[in-house]
Amino acid sequence: MVRGAITRLVSTAAAAAVALALTLGAAPGAALAAPKAPPKPDAVQLVGNGMEETVLVRQDERPRLFQMLTSEVDWLASAQSSSSAPKSAQLGPKYTVTLMVKDAPSQLYHLYPLAQGGPRAHRPAKQPSGKKSEGWFYGRLSMPESLRLGGAPLEVKPDVVHGGIGGGVGTDLASTEVDAMEEMSQAFSEFRRLFLLNGAVLLVILTGLAGMAFLIRRRV
Repeated sequence: MVRGAITRLVSTAAAAAVALALTLGAAPGAALAAPKAPPKPDAVQLVGNGMEETVLVRQDERPRLFQMLTSEVDWLASAQSSSSAPKSAQLGPKYTVTLMVKDAPSQLYHLYPLAQGGPRAHRPAKQPSGKKSEGWFYGRLSMPESLRLGGAPLEVKPDVVHGGIGGGVGTDLASTEVDAMEEMSQAFSEFRRLFLLNGAVLLVILTGLAGMAFLIRRRV
């Protein structure tokens, strides 16, 4: 009986040791099998129709413009194709946006801001970082203005960009925020102008009423 108990105890301990060894042995393999997150881009390269040279926008130099351009394509890497390939005659001018990581191309996309039916984006199967499934997508309405601010010769459409940004082609968006005191001063000036205008109108009305009252009193 004692021998049986000892045998069962040894068997249980051996099973636990084997399970522990398998767990520890599988852990490094699981860690190696886990996919690594893709490196984040630190620059955007833009080239396309009507552009005389390639434009390079670095995150540390022009962070706001960098964010605008990357927001047009950063969601395309893992997105499922949402559109069939349009006819080439319906696409309009083509612009290629390349996301760079330490001056090396990482992702590449073709954008068509003036396509019929709205902006379109194309993810080529051949990518700098490896092959992906080809896909066509409906782009964001802000695409034309983002590309214009990046240097593309497109018409101004500031109403589709947050903040109503306008200006010339390739406007530098690295400028600091507007001074709060300057805004308050402008608002106060507008309020004072409005107050004086309303006061003048009220004075004219009162003068007219006084004149009418004087005429009526003379006749009576």
